Amino acid sequence: MMAVSFVTLFPLFYLFLSSFSDVSRIFVDGINLTPRLSSLTLENYKATFAFNNGIYINWYANSVITMLLFTAGSLLTTSIVGYALGVYQFRGRNLVFIIVLLVMMIPIEILMLPLYSLTVKWGIIGTKAGVILPFMVSASAVFFFRQFATGLPLELLDAGRIDGATEFGIFYRIMVPLMKPAFGAMTILMAMTSWNQFVWPLIVLRENRNFTLPIGLASLISPYGNNYQMLLAGAVMAVIPVILIFIFNQKSFVSGLASGGVKG
Repeated sequence: MMAVSFVTLFPLFYLFLSSFSDVSRIFVDGINLTPRLSSLTLENYKATFAFNNGIYINWYANSVITMLLFTAGSLLTTSIVGYALGVYQFRGRNLVFIIVLLVMMIPIEILMLPLYSLTVKWGIIGTKAGVILPFMVSASAVFFFRQFATGLPLELLDAGRIDGATEFGIFYRIMVPLMKPAFGAMTILMAMTSWNQFVWPLIVLRENRNFTLPIGLASLISPYGNNYQMLLAGAVMAVIPVILIFIFNQKSFVSGLASGGVKG
């Protein structure tokens, strides 16, 4: 495990180290894990934040806002749908679940054209809503919450109804706290999905200042030259939100995946 961890973390460590180094020396010296402290510099980060009137900050803000809205909306909608499929008995329940499973099998490339036509009709092309709404209700997240909800104690439903709680009140006040591991796991997965999205935002977004971080960094690569100093520093900054999200949800991540993956 130590060897696997080293292989996994080495690229991140070298990326972090290179972001404080002179880019020209990286290509001359190659991989150097013992740099002199006097050679380390913050010029790469200064150049990144100053580039094109601070457009990197715009890209970063766009990604953070998109990630927060996408994750919150996805957790809200998919948890309700998954909870209903796992707890309630109603006509067509199995059919809806089969449809969810079928949607999980459809490659995303097949959905690009109809989703693009839909965003044009809605008038949200080139906006954050156009990036968020088409993929906010994830079939895999619905399946995950459904699997977790099948293991919830149904006696609490009757207890809540006897106390006069509504069905939504039972869900938010009783069931949501019990589903905390599932929410923790899905928070990490949905946030990473939104943060790393590239193809769909590239299709929807038009203006440079509206780009998300992956598209913005990719735009720095061109046939006429690559801004490696900005790519290195920008990539290091891009890792920070993902690390923070995992740190705050790591206790629920493993237990949530284990519970949601085997129940039902």
